[in-house]
Amino acid sequence: MAMNTSPDTLECGHSLAELSAYLDTGAFSDPGHLETCPECQAGLATLRRLSGFAGELVHADIAEAGSGTDDWMQSILSNLRLELRPGRTIPLPSDNPADVLSETEGAVTALIRSVVDAIPGTAAGKCHLLGDVTDTGAGITVTVDIAVVYGHHLEERATQVREALAETLRTQTEMNITGIDVTITDVLDPGPDFGNPREEQS
Repeated sequence: MAMNTSPDTLECGHSLAELSAYLDTGAFSDPGHLETCPECQAGLATLRRLSGFAGELVHADIAEAGSGTDDWMQSILSNLRLELRPGRTIPLPSDNPADVLSETEGAVTALIRSVVDAIPGTAAGKCHLLGDVTDTGAGITVTVDIAVVYGHHLEERATQVREALAETLRTQTEMNITGIDVTITDVLDPGPDFGNPREEQS
């Protein structure tokens, strides 16, 4: 599913448009680069999840979201390029004083996106880490915007996202997460033939 992504390039020199074309055709100017570039790997993972999410939107006037023309999709893609950058360096503790360990802000943002996008009928929008992530132990607030397919209980979905993020960030990062703010910015109509998610869950 081709997406009309921004021509802006990632720091590695490749663009989201190239990655989207690769998913459609399997062709890429530098295949070896894809295997070693964390930005491109994160971008491909996000584009795959977005394609799967857009596949749920079967109504004719919503299906165009897969081409990147719908506002919510374009908003996600326009922010994705910035969020794929490494960002700030987050120090990690080590038992050996000689070791200097760290992870990037971009890696944590990609982790947040993967958690949200793994929840059926939900896609991550803007993601931010508020606070000084370079200061070990400093309190960090996570903010994330999400889009939800119509039919899911919105308050329950926000709670589910918040709990899933809290558990994942607790076990997979060393940050001191003091708050997780989830904002539902879009409710998308899947069309009459999609079925009612609430009925499927009962």
